[in-house]
Amino acid sequence: MLNKLSMIHFQQVSFTYPDARLPALRDVSLHVPAGAVALVAGASGSGKSTLLRCTNGLVPHFSGGQLTGILRVDGIDPVQGSPQGMSRHVGFVFQDPEAQFVVDRVEDEIAFALENLALPRAEMEARVAEALGLLELEPLRSRRVETLSGGERQRVAIAAALALRPRLLVLDEPTSQLDPHSAEEVLQALQRLNQTLGLTILLSEHRLERVLPFAGQLIYLESGRPGVISGPPRMVLAQMPLRPPLAALGLALGWQPLPLSVEEAQPFIRNLALNPLATEVATTLEMERRCSNDFSRSPALLKAEGLEVSYGSIPALRGASLELHPGEITALLGPNGAGKSTLLRCLVGLLRPSRGRVRVAGQDVTGKDTASICRQVGYLPQDPNALLFADTVRQELEATLRFHGQPASPLVDELLARLGLADKAGAYPRDLSVGERQRAALGAVMVVQPQVLLLDEPTRGLDYAAKRGLLDLLRGWRAEGMAILLVTHDVELAALAADQAILLEKGQISACGSPVQVLGSLPQFAPQIARLFPGSGWLTADDAVAGLQAGRVIRE
Repeated sequence: MLNKLSMIHFQQVSFTYPDARLPALRDVSLHVPAGAVALVAGASGSGKSTLLRCTNGLVPHFSGGQLTGILRVDGIDPVQGSPQGMSRHVGFVFQDPEAQFVVDRVEDEIAFALENLALPRAEMEARVAEALGLLELEPLRSRRVETLSGGERQRVAIAAALALRPRLLVLDEPTSQLDPHSAEEVLQALQRLNQTLGLTILLSEHRLERVLPFAGQLIYLESGRPGVISGPPRMVLAQMPLRPPLAALGLALGWQPLPLSVEEAQPFIRNLALNPLATEVATTLEMERRCSNDFSRSPALLKAEGLEVSYGSIPALRGASLELHPGEITALLGPNGAGKSTLLRCLVGLLRPSRGRVRVAGQDVTGKDTASICRQVGYLPQDPNALLFADTVRQELEATLRFHGQPASPLVDELLARLGLADKAGAYPRDLSVGERQRAALGAVMVVQPQVLLLDEPTRGLDYAAKRGLLDLLRGWRAEGMAILLVTHDVELAALAADQAILLEKGQISACGSPVQVLGSLPQFAPQIARLFPGSGWLTADDAVAGLQAGRVIRE
């Protein structure tokens, strides 16, 4: 029987997309109480977005396909209703907020859905003011959406959904494009809405370490398996194969209850004082990272000097300089709007700086066409779909070779195998999962064997397993002498991958050094382990376990 206090109720719900061989959801039974904050986790392709879209009728009304079982949201059957009717009960925010913006100004965007309902002007103005206040957007009400930061745009999208006064807010990866500070702002806004309005919140996210402290319920979907695991986050985490660093450390050391935040973990280390020899362990770990190849800081393969770029009167880069060396992975971090993507576009000739120059293998390439630069410098933009246009995955790679005037090569099949796409060679690229599309686009970049690889937010939309696969690829190419620049908001990935870390703020390089020096000293960009053990030099759960097991602590 349906619980009257239930906001979301699935009973043996299965759904299969048109022409799909296997169901996207199978025998899902789930209960989310009214007023809960529920986090949906699982591998790419496990059905997270499908589950979210069931709540407002987008599945099956817009997707097509077959849905069976019992589904109720706020007491209503979304299948019998319509997405338009459900919008009064369910506010939905997509992964890319720009995709749902339809007007230019903030207050007009919030009012748009209300105008479609033909509400009286006085009520519309009251609801817009209410939504602006709830998300602390009053100072931005007259701003053009295009001038906002990533976190501000996400809050505007949430405000537009809340203007309809739904009882359930559903968000698909709301922090995937945000730097740590902007992500924290959005999550705190959601927590405030939950506590002050009693709003039920259902969200999916791959970076669980960001969201777990805010969630009271964790829902885990495993690809290919029926049903879900749902319950308190600590209970579900213990049954998941891959976990955030802090949870992994807690399980390894037997901490109970399992900490979900740095604050919850601190009591477990309160009686531990780091021995001065702990820095020796950290130094050893750092040297192992930096000396895992035979290139020993060879001359730079790519060197940018004093790059300056402006968009109209707004400066985007202010004398930015960097060096990328063979056999090294460099992580470039910084807040939204710092100029990271602009810098990458300058390095491959898509933008021409007003000042400064770029050298590749000692040759000045400033002003050269992008095609000639990309024979030496591979570039993967944030959206891999921008590079996918052929009918099959193999043809994507072959098209790149033809574009650069190179003959067909056995390297195509070798690279597909290395990318784990051998069985997808004949598949239509846009039918692949997010992680597979990203690897297909990476193959199209790598098939010409560039010396330098530039990656702009390559882990967006990737689960922990897919990120681990990408990391293995990058380490393999690093060992072969490639210089890799990884632009990312994912500080945990940077901690695992980087030999060098650079912080870009307001168009300028503000920090450059080893990951321990940069990530360990900046609270905003510090990984969980560095925040738990400040000054230790530990960045990852493996670092902490190695240091602790080596006896580099003393108990007080």
